[in-house]
Amino acid sequence: MESYLRDPPHNEPVRNPQVFTSPFMSTLHISSLFDSGAIEVLHQDDPANIQLRIPSDNAAEFAQWFHFRLQGAAGVPVTLRFMNASACAYPKGWDGYQVVASHDRQHWFRIATTYDGTVMTASTTPDTNSIYFAYFEPYSWDRHLDLIGSVAASEHVQVEHLGQTLDRRDLNLLRIADASSAVPEAQRKKIWVIARQHPGETMAEWFIEGFLERLLDTDDPSARVLLAQCVFYVVPNMNPDGSVRGNLRTNAVGSNLNREWLTPTMEKSPEVFLVRARMQQTGVDLCLDAHGDEALPVNFVIGSDGIAGFTQRIKGLQDVFKAAWVAASPDFQTQEGYGPAHGTRANPTLATNWIAQNFDCLAFTLEMPFKDNAGLPDAAHGWSGERSKKLGASVLQPMCSVVGQLR
Repeated sequence: MESYLRDPPHNEPVRNPQVFTSPFMSTLHISSLFDSGAIEVLHQDDPANIQLRIPSDNAAEFAQWFHFRLQGAAGVPVTLRFMNASACAYPKGWDGYQVVASHDRQHWFRIATTYDGTVMTASTTPDTNSIYFAYFEPYSWDRHLDLIGSVAASEHVQVEHLGQTLDRRDLNLLRIADASSAVPEAQRKKIWVIARQHPGETMAEWFIEGFLERLLDTDDPSARVLLAQCVFYVVPNMNPDGSVRGNLRTNAVGSNLNREWLTPTMEKSPEVFLVRARMQQTGVDLCLDAHGDEALPVNFVIGSDGIAGFTQRIKGLQDVFKAAWVAASPDFQTQEGYGPAHGTRANPTLATNWIAQNFDCLAFTLEMPFKDNAGLPDAAHGWSGERSKKLGASVLQPMCSVVGQLR
């Protein structure tokens, strides 16, 4: 089986690591000056009472994402207290949530966590003198660049430079098509998949990695069918600046990209402006916008039910797509979610609503949990990067189920 991605790490905790205690590591030290790092230290001298504050985005008042390193606590029970948990953007998200941790930044696991309505408390005993904690398994900028480089090795992939972000990072688009297809390109369906408009929702880019891994598997029959009939446009990370800065929901100047689709500007939201302009050049027959939800412990999608242009044709496509995804993956469900928007009341500034309205197409927002899938729980890892990848791979089946009906 041919694959253009490197072997993924397995989400298993470190087994029987060698514990090394150095006399030079006798004091605790917390740091976050690295890619997506975010934490404020209030008190770190007592391992039984480490007090922390979750910071807001650099230019907005959204606080929920954290990612930091603790050194000097090998074999020592530590208790982390997030003192401002109740003042964060989504305090209900802490109910039933467990912090993720890793000794090597490859294998992430959940640790015991409680929330009393004011303070969130997490406890563990590190195996080594270096351990990382995060809101969810991070997806680093380096891994993003590796992903772009890996898939570019496929003959089906062209990497397009759409422009630069406000922090002057590259905004890349992957155009994926089979040049040998017998279907003329003008007749092929245009499928867009975008992720991480909200940078702290890292499960979205894990989802993209799994999707690309299967789509570029030359032995996969679903991938072959789709590539013969479609051209794919994939933006793995819509918000590079917010990702590196350690933001939850916004870009470098505090713009919530998923509220910018009606009137984006190069000054406030170049990421949306550039992607939207490319969509207008290509057209859209199907769009999937991948996100994460802080509160609900399930995977679900939101369609375009509330837009003015919603039709029975789109409703029928939505129903077929969702039923096929339920059949393809036990991790996907349709019983729980936000519920449909009231008629013509959908927010036109959201990507899914703007795209569906302007292209008269099937469009979904996918939400994955920060916690776990309550219907298929994993006590050790909860919802994880690896499970997000598996869900990304599974979406090829529902795409196949509707591809012949999109126009």
